[in-house]
Amino acid sequence: MKIVDLSKPIKYNTEDPWFMKVKIKHKPHKKAKWLIRLLGLPFRLFPKNFVGWADDTIEKMGIHSTTHIDAPWHYSPTVNGQKAKTIDEVPLEWCYGDGIVIDMKHKEDFDPITVQDIKEFLSKNDLDIKPGMIVLIRTGRDKFNGTKDFHKKGTGMSAKATEWLIDQGIKVMGIDAWGWDLPLPCMIKRAKETNDPDLFWEAHLVGQDKEYCHMEQLVNLDALPFTGFKVSVFPLKIVGASGAPARVVAIFE
Repeated sequence: MKIVDLSKPIKYNTEDPWFMKVKIKHKPHKKAKWLIRLLGLPFRLFPKNFVGWADDTIEKMGIHSTTHIDAPWHYSPTVNGQKAKTIDEVPLEWCYGDGIVIDMKHKEDFDPITVQDIKEFLSKNDLDIKPGMIVLIRTGRDKFNGTKDFHKKGTGMSAKATEWLIDQGIKVMGIDAWGWDLPLPCMIKRAKETNDPDLFWEAHLVGQDKEYCHMEQLVNLDALPFTGFKVSVFPLKIVGASGAPARVVAIFE
């Protein structure tokens, strides 16, 4: 079995945008010795060569700050009139399945991925999308991960392309860019220029009518073939949350 990691490291970062900051405090082994002493165990009864235990605290990390999966609740409080699922309510069956990579590295920054783009890729490579697959959109923009411009660069999914994937029976999909839509500053700029309220967050808002989850900030999709692997994307079970960090991996049996 071969396993390819598709998740970015979670660590104290200094280059990501301010709204993606992660702060982790690593506590040295020796601090635990004093904790145990305060709890009542005399030093003379400490095990031989006991130096204490290491411990760590996540002091700051947004759910959407690293490789993560969004729950339907993130897009809207309801899906087609029914309460949207929070991340702890997402069926785990959705989170493991055959993977397929859709290569969109040729797409220019700010040029949305369309249904036609996906169909042409599938036809050219003699591939089919089947219900239950986990679809990975490869844009190559993970190379900007860890930079202040990460959220400003890249292509993104259109609403119609997102809806088309859902209609093929896809419940989980993901991308190696900062977000699923076009970059946030681009969406804001275009909405203001055109005075069109339907442009902003259009792909996410498909989730108001059709139930699905997507992953953002994947890495290492270049290490994968188009098919022939499984994807595992089990999120942390955070009750009531709009999403969760996940260790996303591709598995070759």
